[in-house]
Amino acid sequence: MADLSKYRNIGIFAHVDAGKTTTTERILKLTGQIHKTGEVHDGESTTDFMEQEAERGITIQSAAVSCFWNDHRLNVIDTPGHVDFTVEVYRSLKVLDGGIGVFCGSGGVEPQSETNWRYANESEVARLIFVNKLDRMGADFFNVVDQVKNVLGANPLVMTLPIGREDNFVGVVDVLNRQAYVWDDTGLPENYEIQEVPADMVDDLEAYREELVETAVEQDEELMMAYMEGEEPSVEQLKACIRKGTRDLAFFPTFCGSAFKNKGMQLILDAVVDYLPAPTEVDAQPLTDKDTGEPTGEVATVSADEPLRALAFKIMDDRFGALTFIRIYSGVMKKGDTILNAATGKTERIGRMVEMQADDRNELTQAQAGDIIAVVGMKNVQTGHTLCDPKHECTLEPMIFPEPVISIAVAPKDKGSTEKMGIAIGKMVAEDPSFQVETDEDSGETILKGMGELHLDIKVDILKRTYGVELTVGAPQVAYRETITQAIEDSYTHKKQSGGSGQFGKIDYRIKPGEPNSGFTFSSTVVGGNVPKEFWPAVEKGFASMMDNGVLAGFPTLDVEVELFDGGFHAVDSSAIAFEIAAKGAFRQSMPKAGAQLLEPIMKVDVFTPEDHVGDVIGDLNRRRGMIKDQQAGATGVRIKADVPLSEMFGYIGHLRTITSGRGQFSMEFAHYAPCPANVAEEVIAKAKEESK
Repeated sequence: MADLSKYRNIGIFAHVDAGKTTTTERILKLTGQIHKTGEVHDGESTTDFMEQEAERGITIQSAAVSCFWNDHRLNVIDTPGHVDFTVEVYRSLKVLDGGIGVFCGSGGVEPQSETNWRYANESEVARLIFVNKLDRMGADFFNVVDQVKNVLGANPLVMTLPIGREDNFVGVVDVLNRQAYVWDDTGLPENYEIQEVPADMVDDLEAYREELVETAVEQDEELMMAYMEGEEPSVEQLKACIRKGTRDLAFFPTFCGSAFKNKGMQLILDAVVDYLPAPTEVDAQPLTDKDTGEPTGEVATVSADEPLRALAFKIMDDRFGALTFIRIYSGVMKKGDTILNAATGKTERIGRMVEMQADDRNELTQAQAGDIIAVVGMKNVQTGHTLCDPKHECTLEPMIFPEPVISIAVAPKDKGSTEKMGIAIGKMVAEDPSFQVETDEDSGETILKGMGELHLDIKVDILKRTYGVELTVGAPQVAYRETITQAIEDSYTHKKQSGGSGQFGKIDYRIKPGEPNSGFTFSSTVVGGNVPKEFWPAVEKGFASMMDNGVLAGFPTLDVEVELFDGGFHAVDSSAIAFEIAAKGAFRQSMPKAGAQLLEPIMKVDVFTPEDHVGDVIGDLNRRRGMIKDQQAGATGVRIKADVPLSEMFGYIGHLRTITSGRGQFSMEFAHYAPCPANVAEEVIAKAKEESK
């Protein structure tokens, strides 16, 4: 069996354009996995192998690659930076033990890097920080270190210092070993010399080294006492302390360099091996109860001797067939084994197992705890399903995905493609849990739902190119919701007599607005048996089934509390179905009286603009009914944070580029639902009624 202490499962994540994919390319080149480095801007990088990725120069889906450095096996996942694909980052973090947060030397901590950092904090993933692009105009390593402290509230531990700035950036000083690494102009990563530290940097180096030692020894009481008595710890002792502090998230070792120019990458790979945890050193994944989702108190211990427990975290379709990416937490998986999918209760046989080298495959006969592999041709496995030994059934903690906030109606251009479109969309939904599809029963249209315009744009593009389905696309639609504003008490009787046994159910109930984001809650306070206990679930079911179709415009209803407090029944004619019908009638009768109100999704918008366009951007956000929350001036421009209704944000990127001469950027994510202004609500309701005719 492989030695698990020599495994590192790491992810690379950052804001759009901070250089994640280029960093991954360099890691592959240095570790000998690829011989020619591909560049993102030429559309030739190894991990961006979708046509859409090569063309737009962005990463859309996370790609996994395996490589070796200093006898250690690194499983590296390159994740997308774009906000519409955060689900990819989220699910990658779930299965990783460590990460590298890449920040642009001139852009610093950008909006999306904050979101990803927050996800990583929630997942408690140990990270290194790499400040990239130090060869660019306006790059300032120390400014980015300050932003990491102030904006992210993190504690960066400076491990390397840059030699030279912008065009004159030639190498880095290793603070721990007091050595300078200087690269020549050939651009080859291996062409460097270890030199004396430049004379003008010695003072800085000593100041940072003292800070590094003081921070590190806090992890070991004995060392700290010795250090305070004037005893200098050895480099090995310091490394052990840094490793412990990194694993406990006490601080984040911070490196600098230029991935594009191949400067400083070796030190990062060394740091991955030295400081990031092996699979056995992170907290084991908790097991949960299959029905309630509550933790059972057991964990999936990372060991090859335990029963098999693995999580499917990504599904991808490529020229080799359907690939299911799996992180094995405990046990061993062999080719030909029969495993149980705990989510469906069905067993599957493991056919081909492969180790991923981006677009290539290495066939495997077995894999073990700590491995990240792909299995070809699994039938019913979806993202987040637990795979386990049939004799030891268990469920790993599942993944939670954000709800889509935007939808478009699509129809194939020629009628013959309908079936083809259905199959293709089915595959895409399996690949991306934040992408959902439904059919509008009235109009028969297919509705695609996603996280943003770019997200849906890419999906339509994939349908066209990969699956050959040309679509007619409707205007984007907003996912409105409905709720109520007043509490009311009401009564409803359902009775029907038509020969034979009749139907009878009478309910007295209170309906009132619930807590925000509480959905639908039902309680019963009936005493004295006026509505027998066995009919309570039927009343709840009746109300719950109506929540999907609100009384104003047919949108799902949120945040409603229903309390059943009295009623009446008939010894012969009452049945569960009679009470369910009574509850449905009660919903239709009472909701309009309870001050029904339309809610719209509000987005957390983060706009970055050069200073001279701030007024225009704020004015424009105000026109879009935005509430400006915060403004922060940075080195290269101003960041404006606002809450803006999604319905006002369509086509915003084009508009923003126009008013900022192409230099503005923005990201947005769903924040909450809020009441619609009356004039907007009237339009939406009128349009919904028009469409339902």
